[in-house]
Amino acid sequence: MKSQHIMERGNAVMMPTYARFPIVFDHGKGCELTDVDGKTYLDFTAGIAVNCLGYDHPALTAAIDQQAREMLHVSNLYWHEPMVDAAEKLTRLSGLDQVFMCNSGAEANEAAMKLARIYAKHEKSKDAVEIIAMDHSFHGRTYAAITATGQPKYQKDLDPLMPAIRHVPFNDIDALNRAVSSRTAAILLEPVQGEGGIHPADPDYLKAVRTLCDDQNIVLIFDEVQCGIGRTGTFFAYQQYGIKPDIVCFAKGIAGGVPMGGIIGSARVSQYFTPGTHASTFGAGPLATAAANVVLDIVGDPAFLDEVKRKGDYLTEGLRSLQAKGDVIMDIRGLGLMQGIELSCEAGPIVNRAIENGLLLVGAGSHVIRFVPPLIVSETEIDRALAILEKSLPTA
Repeated sequence: MKSQHIMERGNAVMMPTYARFPIVFDHGKGCELTDVDGKTYLDFTAGIAVNCLGYDHPALTAAIDQQAREMLHVSNLYWHEPMVDAAEKLTRLSGLDQVFMCNSGAEANEAAMKLARIYAKHEKSKDAVEIIAMDHSFHGRTYAAITATGQPKYQKDLDPLMPAIRHVPFNDIDALNRAVSSRTAAILLEPVQGEGGIHPADPDYLKAVRTLCDDQNIVLIFDEVQCGIGRTGTFFAYQQYGIKPDIVCFAKGIAGGVPMGGIIGSARVSQYFTPGTHASTFGAGPLATAAANVVLDIVGDPAFLDEVKRKGDYLTEGLRSLQAKGDVIMDIRGLGLMQGIELSCEAGPIVNRAIENGLLLVGAGSHVIRFVPPLIVSETEIDRALAILEKSLPTA
């Protein structure tokens, strides 16, 4: 098989930082991927919530092709129109004021924490350096981001970690109130925890966090790297809670598969990113922002977002029907097309069986399977996925 030869070559030269599935993909169309041996899979992983418009989307591929013919990179020493267009759309869709663009979610979270500390030094005190993050969170693999991640398994052998970052339980306002002090510069959280098991924030909790930050002059940072860009049925998940952060971090789906991330901040906080305080060589590049403009136009359309909500409800109903047929699915949670099922058994074997049966799924912890298909997924494809999942679940 062609795939086996390619995997053997890869194992010889790639650092083994991923336990990759034994599949070598060749091309995709819509919500399907085809491997080099000709097998086609229904994709409910979407590059881990990245490929929001699926594969070979005509508008996205046309924009990338056109931009590649014109210019790929000019650096942030100069202006270009795709960058400005994307920034204007991001501020409009977020309700915030100014944008910084980079290449990934980890970089976005690093930028947010950096900006928050600069703000606090100027507007609070020189001792206001502490960042409070949440247990079971995930914010990326760079040093500050991995320190802010509330899962010790990701921090093994990396000590000493960054100072002045601590953790409290998610959705526990009393614990957060006890942790806050005059040294607190920022509170960092995901409105829907992704890698931690698909846990949405409680609405009253999130509103209380916003009030606490207002009262104590604390920068509120929402990490929407996974739950943003239409994934939950609003452009950003926080828009379902009726509040705004001071900084929102985005990445993953923003450019439909082209690497891009960034932050959007309120004018009050953003003013402290001045020339020389932060930068990114490839951030806001013409290719990524040209792709992002397509995503922003399509996903930012209220009618499209309404469809995401509707399809999310349809997926939830289907999962509940499966739950009622046995005792394997213990809980179903999420928003829009970011759903998770908690299982009474290990998730890994079920994911593997689903892949064998032609459905790509990904875990979110040892006992949770998440569903993050392309946002263009159809009800027919949801039905197919549910049928394959049912076939892949263990029987009594």
